[in-house]
Amino acid sequence: MKLTTHLHFGGNCAEALRFYEEHLGAKILFSMTYEQMPEPKNIPPGCEQGILHASIRIADTTIMAGDAPADRFQPMRSAYLALSVDSDEEAERIYALLADGGEVIMPITETFFALRFAMLRDKFGILWMLIHERPMPAGA
Repeated sequence: MKLTTHLHFGGNCAEALRFYEEHLGAKILFSMTYEQMPEPKNIPPGCEQGILHASIRIADTTIMAGDAPADRFQPMRSAYLALSVDSDEEAERIYALLADGGEVIMPITETFFALRFAMLRDKFGILWMLIHERPMPAGA
């Protein structure tokens, strides 16, 4: 058995994946538009150039993605992609990128469990938790 995250976008999947590839070091593994699907084609109106199916590797995780038809698309509500980084500098860099044009839910800050922690929605509608974990004592 295998569990994989699938992200729905509202017509900007290709742009989002290119952004993640450029700024998060992700790698797009596969991408197919609705127009490229084999016959018989059943393309929802307005989706011709949208992404039917894609996969991308971010950090050590493969995520599937695609564009939802406009009448079925809703932004993410209560699930977050949690991205762990190895330094405060990397946390600050990624926070600035994801916050630009997005919505900050919890500004980047130091907490009892993290040297840097933030929660935000990027400009593509994806919810992120960003964390540079604080070393915890053994057995805690």
